[in-house]
Amino acid sequence: MVFSSSTFIFIFLPCVLVFYKLAQLCANRKRRVQIQNAVLLVASLVFYGWSGVRYLVLVLALIIINYLCGLSIGRGQAKGVAHPRRALLVGLAADLAVLMVCKYFNFFVGNIESLVRHWTGKGEFSLNLPVIPLPIGISFFTFQIMSYLIDVYRGQVKVQRRLDYLTLYVLMFPQLIAGPIVRYADIEYEIENRTVSAEEEARGLRRFIMGFAKKVLLANAMGAFADTAFSNVADLHFSLAWLGAVCYALQIYMDFSAYSDMAIGLGWVFGFHFNENFNYPYVSRSVQEFWRRWHISLSTWFRDYVYIPLGGNRRGKGRTYLNLLIVFFLTGFWHGAAWQFLVWGLYHGFFLILERMGFGRALKKAPAFVGRIYTVVVVLVGWVFFRADGLGAAMQYLGVMAGIGSGTFWNMRVLLCLTGIFMAFASISVCISAPVFPTLARRAPKWTGVWNAICLVLFAYCICYMVGSSYNPFIYFRF
Repeated sequence: MVFSSSTFIFIFLPCVLVFYKLAQLCANRKRRVQIQNAVLLVASLVFYGWSGVRYLVLVLALIIINYLCGLSIGRGQAKGVAHPRRALLVGLAADLAVLMVCKYFNFFVGNIESLVRHWTGKGEFSLNLPVIPLPIGISFFTFQIMSYLIDVYRGQVKVQRRLDYLTLYVLMFPQLIAGPIVRYADIEYEIENRTVSAEEEARGLRRFIMGFAKKVLLANAMGAFADTAFSNVADLHFSLAWLGAVCYALQIYMDFSAYSDMAIGLGWVFGFHFNENFNYPYVSRSVQEFWRRWHISLSTWFRDYVYIPLGGNRRGKGRTYLNLLIVFFLTGFWHGAAWQFLVWGLYHGFFLILERMGFGRALKKAPAFVGRIYTVVVVLVGWVFFRADGLGAAMQYLGVMAGIGSGTFWNMRVLLCLTGIFMAFASISVCISAPVFPTLARRAPKWTGVWNAICLVLFAYCICYMVGSSYNPFIYFRF
């Protein structure tokens, strides 16, 4: 089930909101929160179970293991055991085992088969191992539950002794599938103590609608052109190849930030405050700044749980560069079990090291537009590795962007995508990628009723647009 589906919009979400509002009638605040948590837990189980009961069973088993490990860590700390490491290692081993088997088993098997075929010349060699399906959102919920266990071990959060509350934290449907990655510390208090005002509910619904519009109208329009460009590389002119890369950059930002907007908005409706996941990354003046603005929850996760424990920048320049490469190797691998994702991660790691070696200081002294052009070009080239069907396809596309082997500009299949509505949506996407609308909104009158009416009209238009056209699932669902 996806946020931009008719099932979610017309059936699932209205039912959840009705039952959640009914729970607010309970006068006792503690009892009210317990009922609301039960409503959200049941809704989250249905939401994730929609993709397959076997996936739900897997996640629940993982939650139980981590719950027991958390209790064991808590008991060890209560008895004066400073570092109850065994329980931590058991929990992390279970989390990583599930992630590695479900997400990377097929990748390793495929590469072993390719190597054997190459060495032996047996073109039909196969290990005949079963293909393991990828549970939706596995990278997100495993990282969330690992952060809980590590923070309990560090003494940064209290052990959650209620299994249902820990399950709700991991499976909370607004952010379960594609983030943002929520730390337990962020909602530790709110999961047991929260209130929701009518004003915050309205603000959350407006944020949800804005995210819904970004996905249905903008991300899908940009994705249609990007898909056409990347599937016609051989006949693509270099200018259209660059346009295809730009459209994919806009698509992935509109798509992923839209999901984050919808998740954060629904969080406000239910009384939770998730951290922002994006801060206009395409206006960055360096790659380092880009990663402080792009997918912030993932960047901070790797910083706090990998980069800093490895030593960060405290052990000399050489070790700092190595730590950056490790982090971005893992960042690429986190995004997908394919070679182009590893290259994409190391590619960004290379520019981060380059900037730490002195290039970053030069960017700070240069005019702002120089840093922004440099960052946009670096990021656009990186997105080609991210979007292409394989490493070879990425290199071929980059060759066309460099003017090597490019076809004629008049590729009618691609040019037919350049309609008036596409140009309008592309212009809006560019404006949304920069802090243009927030600036205008701050100067506009605070007419809440008018803004609510605008959102309702926009929502109705998006519904009509969604029903009348095909649309894609969120890109980050596959991670």
